[in-house]
Formats: sequence, C-alpha cells, structure tokens
Amino acid sequence: MAGLRQTPLTCSGHTRPVVDLSFSNVTPFGYFLISACKDGKPMLRQGDTGDWIGTFEGHKGAVWGATLNNEATRAATGAADFTAKVWDAEKGEELHSFSHKHIVKSVNFSNDSHYLLTGSNEKLLRIFDLQKPDAEPKVFAGHTSNIKAVHFNKECNQVISAADDKTVRIWDVNTAKEIHQIELPSAPGSLELTSDGSILTVTYGHFTAFYNAESFEKIKEIKAPAPINTASLHPSKNFFVCGGEDFKMYKFDYFTGAEIESFKGHFGPVHCVGFSPDGELYASGSEDGTLRLWQTTVGTTYGLWKCVAPDIDNGDITTSASSSSTATSTSGNSSSVIKVEA
Repeated sequence: MAGLRQTPLTCSGHTRPVVDLSFSNVTPFGYFLISACKDGKPMLRQGDTGDWIGTFEGHKGAVWGATLNNEATRAATGAADFTAKVWDAEKGEELHSFSHKHIVKSVNFSNDSHYLLTGSNEKLLRIFDLQKPDAEPKVFAGHTSNIKAVHFNKECNQVISAADDKTVRIWDVNTAKEIHQIELPSAPGSLELTSDGSILTVTYGHFTAFYNAESFEKIKEIKAPAPINTASLHPSKNFFVCGGEDFKMYKFDYFTGAEIESFKGHFGPVHCVGFSPDGELYASGSEDGTLRLWQTTVGTTYGLWKCVAPDIDNGDITTSASSSSTATSTSGNSSSVIKVEA
C-alpha cells in the first residue's frame, strides 16, 4: 500500500475546540471514544468508525477533560463549572457530581472503576471513592500552578500529575505524599501512560519525552519541527504520533527518532491525540472543533475505510504499486465519502 495518501475520517458535531479524548479498552461491543470540548458537551462515539452514539448533557461550562473506564460502562468529565461528573455511559445518565473550587482539567478512573482521580486549577489532586460518593476525597497538595493532566499508574497505588509549574509529580496513593518529581524545561502539554504501565509520554516545547514509569528516568526525547501539545505512543512502542501548533500530525520512529511522515488535516492547533486500544487508528482533536480518525497503516480495510483492489486487467492502474481505498463516514450525523488514492 505504499504511496497512499493519509485521509482522515472527520467526526463533526462539536462547535468549539476539542481539548481531550480517551478510548476505552476493547469490549464485547467493540471499543469506544469520548471527546471533551469547550462547547460543554462531551460526546461518545464508536471508536473504530467515529459514529456518534450520544452526548452527555449537564455541564454549564467548557469541558476540559473526559475519560472512559476500561469497559466503557462509565464516563467521567471535568469542566469549567468547577465540577467533575461521572456518567452511566450506557444510559447517558449523570451518576455523581463532585464540586471543586476551580476548573477541573483532567479526570481518570482506577482500573477497577471504584475511584475517580481529578486534577484542577486549584493546584490539587483528589481521589473520590465512587462506592462512597458522599465521603470526603483524598487530597494531594504540592503543585504550585494549574494541573493539566492526571493518571493512575497500572497498579493504582500511585498517581501521576503534570502541571504548569514545569513538573511531573508522582504521588503515593496511601499517604497522599509526593514520592518523586520530574522537572521539565517548560510547561508540559500532555501526559500519557502506556496501557502496560511501563512508559510515560510527556510533551513540552518542541519535544516529546519518554520516561520509565517505574524508575522515572528519562529514556529519550525527540524534537519536532513545531511546538508540540500532545503525543501518543503506539501499543507496539515502535513509533509515536504527535501534533501541535502548526496544525500538522507527525509520526516518528520511537527507536531512531526519525520522522516517518507528516500531514496536515486540521485547520487549527492539535490539542489531543491517542491510539485506539488495538493500535489500528488514532484520534486527534483540534482548535478547529473537529475530531479526526487516522489510519495507522494507510490503505488497509478497517472500520469505515474500505480498501478496493485495483482492476489491473481493465487498466485501472499502470503499476502494481498503485491502489485506491474508499470509505463512507456518517459521524456527527453528517455523511461524506472519503477516497484515498495512489
């Protein structure tokens, strides 16, 4: 499939910048994707096609963070209305609303979905017990500026946070004390933990950096041509994608740091990106108000992308390397035909 042009599926529906996204694990019904947007209306979609499933109605301000639990039965959102909300992702109903004293920027479930972690502009992290929603949360204090991203580690005995104070901090869940701090040369744009819990991916300035998630030692950092807001490491750990201020999506070889490809699809800075749990596609959200799905391997049949074998006998192509692929997207209640050609 060499020579095919990367053409993303565009998931419309949002009316303002898309600032966060998250995939569920693979479930018996496939996998799912949630997006956070400044329009205050987080949306749930089928992960492999981008087809709209529903919108969570209830926030009264921009939604900055959104996540799904592993089974896609629960969703959580954090917003500018100073609340974090937990939703029944199957029925769309609000289950809990947790008040904060400032904007909630990031939310994350524990692996068993019993706890919700939040990070806010109060410079505090909180863990809420979802089995005892009326109980006081556990509070983690130490950051000196707005918290941008939070994450449980794989064992859920530690939490990781990234903030505008140019640090990534690791905290002990039992004691609520900081146990390690990574200092960065500039404020981080994003924080990601691989599904196996082994590597932290952090972006800052023009760089995407990777850290051992147990020792917290830096493994490497790779520079991009433009300031980078977000990055995601493929489940295979062979390459990663990133995007930022120049509207482009970049793919880099994880081992050599070489740029594999770059392409422009968005019409504004890229704010968030993440790979699907099977690694077949990745989603990106942008200032342009759209969520886009990109093929990891262009030209394969997957989701709404349909690879059509060329008819060589009828002269459809002149070389055996040429091919075409078409797909129809119905995301966001709109329909479009996408064609990928050599």
